Amino acid sequence: MKLEAPPLLDSAPIRTRRPIKKRLIALAVALLAAGGWVATHSSKPAAAKAPAEAKPTVYELSQGDVATVASGELRVNLPLSGSLAPVTQATVKSKVSGVVLDTTVREGMSVAPGQVIARLDAAEARARVAQQQAALDEANARLSLAMKNNANSAALLKQNYISQSSYDATQNSVELAQAAVNAARAQLELARIALNDTAIRAPLAGVVSKRFAQAGDKLAPDTPVFSIVNLRELTLEAQVPASDIPRVHVGQDVRFKVDGFGTRAFSGKVARINPATETGSRAMLVYISVDNADGALKAGMFAKGSITTDKSAPHPLAPLSSLRKDGERDIVYRVDGGKVVAQPVRLGLRNEDEGMVEVTEGLAPGATVLATKLDNVKPGSQVKLAAPAPAAKKG
Repeated sequence: MKLEAPPLLDSAPIRTRRPIKKRLIALAVALLAAGGWVATHSSKPAAAKAPAEAKPTVYELSQGDVATVASGELRVNLPLSGSLAPVTQATVKSKVSGVVLDTTVREGMSVAPGQVIARLDAAEARARVAQQQAALDEANARLSLAMKNNANSAALLKQNYISQSSYDATQNSVELAQAAVNAARAQLELARIALNDTAIRAPLAGVVSKRFAQAGDKLAPDTPVFSIVNLRELTLEAQVPASDIPRVHVGQDVRFKVDGFGTRAFSGKVARINPATETGSRAMLVYISVDNADGALKAGMFAKGSITTDKSAPHPLAPLSSLRKDGERDIVYRVDGGKVVAQPVRLGLRNEDEGMVEVTEGLAPGATVLATKLDNVKPGSQVKLAAPAPAAKKG
């Protein structure tokens, strides 16, 4: 009898379970993926429906884009240039002839009025003084004799011992002797003056600019010895075109600079205006008085500056670059509370050289205005000012 093993009942189900599990796992992954896709696509419409808030543009302005309105006087100037000349100067000349013994000053030295600056040999002058003194003594003696004769003649005339004509002759002798005394006295005074003139003196306070004579030179009358200039007050002689002369008036302020003094500015006032034009040009000379108390300026220096022909009262001053036109009106863009505002203004004097204009109405000192033209910045634009650069620390 043949025995057969019974069939295994669990073998078939075991083979079918594994594919079912794989399918279930794949189905779960697919469902998860589908859920994620649905969640993703369902959230996009919600996000698209939320309104986006647009932020306004804020323009940052640099320090060079704005200017602060200041209060002050605006001046309209007329440029000029010229050379400086001393108001008072003198060429000292010898009044008498003589040999120069010595000179006590040199170029660049200051002198006072009456100071002896040179001496001439005075021997001849002293001899003339002695001669004239002797002539005066002789004339006085003749006068004394004539007066005694006249007194005797008067006594004799009373006694009728002489005639009237004889008395008149003695009286005339007295008058002639008196005239001779007067002449001799005048000659003596002239001799003394000549002796005093052998000491050459400075006629004014100033500085020696030139010495013409040396010790040992023989001088004749009117020979130049020294040139002295007084630098206390100078005159700036400037040529101004005849077309601009109507703008120039006596008393106007002048400011100028001189090479070698850096940024130092000097001042003066118009003192005189020449009534005729200079030969060969259509310009007229304007004379400007310059106070030079410290003696810094020297004669002959070249100066360049301007005359203030017009001056405003203190008003707000704005840069010319800040001006704009709104039809017929003048306006500026003012920064107020972080926004740009179109501000109408009324203008006064303009100074093209300094680039400033006087604002008589519409702006107050301290206001901030746009000093440059920015294409994107208009009235209503929001702006902010950049912080100033920190100052460099000193080491």
